Amino acid sequence: MFNPNAKQINLFKLVLFIAALGPLARLVLFGFADKLGANPIEFITRNTGDWTLYFLCLTLSVTPLRRISGWNWLIKLRRMLGLFAFFYATLHFTTFLWFDHFFDIDEMLKDVVKRPFITVGFTAFVLLIPLAVTSTNAMVRRLGGKRWQLLHRLVYVIASLGILHFWWMKAGKNDFAEPILFGTIVAVLLLSRVYWSVLKPKMQKRQTSPAPT
Repeated sequence: MFNPNAKQINLFKLVLFIAALGPLARLVLFGFADKLGANPIEFITRNTGDWTLYFLCLTLSVTPLRRISGWNWLIKLRRMLGLFAFFYATLHFTTFLWFDHFFDIDEMLKDVVKRPFITVGFTAFVLLIPLAVTSTNAMVRRLGGKRWQLLHRLVYVIASLGILHFWWMKAGKNDFAEPILFGTIVAVLLLSRVYWSVLKPKMQKRQTSPAPT
């Protein structure tokens, strides 16, 4: 079983950090090279939204991969993946607030209420904020393990809202392949959590229970 030491884990974190900044670096380079297409705002909005979902799925996949592989050290990468999901969600929201509304909060909120797909996306972003704020070790200790875990299970709700937001955005183009793919991935990850957290303990309990006489 692969069990890296602290130095190797720090190296993995550094590589992950650099790789996770790759999509942002690509956007910046495309901007300077005038390669953002005919509608740069749409390109940036779509790209940051896509990477938010990618990092949410990667964050959710850490626990199943850890259980399947036995690589418990993977859990040390989950926080960074989750924070990068929040980072790209913030870029996605900032693009909407800046280029669509020029930081006019009142007009932005009216748009949030008026258009359901924006309402859903905005709700997902707001729910991400407490997860990012409570990602530190100090907040884990302050909240207590069980309350912290309960709060961070919101990530499944957030991912589902993000996919619904994506679905509605694609509805105008009648292109549902990507939302269905994301939805399937999140559903599988959620079912795996239900299996390991609920079903498997019940099965093990039945196996260890003494047979009735």
